[in-house]
Amino acid sequence: MENLINGLHHITALASDAQRNVDFYVGILGLKMVKKTVNFDAPDVYHLYYGDETGSPGSIVTFFPYAGLVRGRKGGGQLTYSAFSIPTASLSFWMDRLVHFGIPYAGPYRRFNETYLRFEDYDGMGVELVANDIDNRPGWNNGKIPTEYSIRGAYTVSLNEYKIDKTVSLLTDVMQHRLVAEENGVYRFEAGAGGPGSYVDVLESPKDIRALLGAGSVHHVAFATDSDETQLEIREKLLSGSYNPTEVLDRNYFHSIYYREPGGILFEIATNPPGFAVDESVAELGTSLKLPEWYEPRREKIEAELPTIVAESK
Repeated sequence: MENLINGLHHITALASDAQRNVDFYVGILGLKMVKKTVNFDAPDVYHLYYGDETGSPGSIVTFFPYAGLVRGRKGGGQLTYSAFSIPTASLSFWMDRLVHFGIPYAGPYRRFNETYLRFEDYDGMGVELVANDIDNRPGWNNGKIPTEYSIRGAYTVSLNEYKIDKTVSLLTDVMQHRLVAEENGVYRFEAGAGGPGSYVDVLESPKDIRALLGAGSVHHVAFATDSDETQLEIREKLLSGSYNPTEVLDRNYFHSIYYREPGGILFEIATNPPGFAVDESVAELGTSLKLPEWYEPRREKIEAELPTIVAESK
C-alpha cells in the first residue's frame, strides 16, 4: 500500500515577541531561519520558519509572533510538547548549553528506551530534546553548535487527549499510522518508514485542565505527503470519514488541507513540494522578507509595520 503520509512536516505555534522567538530557536537551539514571511491571513504579523539547512519536511517549526499575546495554558485537547531529535553523545552538551542560557530543564527522563530533556521556550511552549542514535538526518553547522551535536529535526509530538479511541481510529484507519509502543499510558504511533520524525505520542489524560490557546501554544501540527495527488487521496479518505477537511490552500512552499481530530487538535496535511527554495536559494534562505504575490503591492507598508528582527546564533 502506498504511503500517503510519511511523517511530520511541521509544527506551528504562537509567540508574543518576534525577536525573543528568533533568539530562542535560532540563537539557543541553533535552528536555521528558513523563511521570513507573513501570516497570509494577517500580513501585519510575521510567519517565521526554522529548520535544517534546506528546510526539509520534518525539520520545520514555525511561529506567528503576535506582539504582547497573553500566554496560553497547557492541558487537554492540545499538542503539549514538541520533541526534537539530538544525537545521544550530545546530551551533556545540551544540558550545559541550557544552563548557560538560563533555561531551566527537567530530566534526563526515560521513555520508550530513549532519554530526553524537557523545558519551555520564552513563551512557555513545551519543548523536548530526545537523545538517540537512530536518526541519520544530517545536522546543520550554524557556526556555534558543532554539527555532531546539532538538532536533526522533529522527533515526535505529544497529544493530550481526554479520550483517545476516536483519535487513535483517525491515526490508524485514515492516516496510516501504526501503533509501535505503549508505556505508562502513552501510546506511540509511527507513519511511513518509521523512525524519528514519524512519531506521534498520544496520552489519555481525562482529568487534565482544558487547554487555553495563547502565546506558547501549538496552533497546529502538519503531516507530510509526497504530492498534490497523494494529498487529494487523503482528503477523500477524510471526507469519507466525516472529518470535514478544508479545500486545498496554497501556502507558496507547500499546499495544505486542515481538519480537527476528534479531540479538537488542528491537523494539517502539507505537501513536500515545492519547498522553501522556490523564491530564494538555499544559501539565502530566511535572509529577506518574502511575501505572497498578492501582498507585493503593499510591501513598503508591510515592512514598515513589522518589527525589525535579527537572526544570530549564540
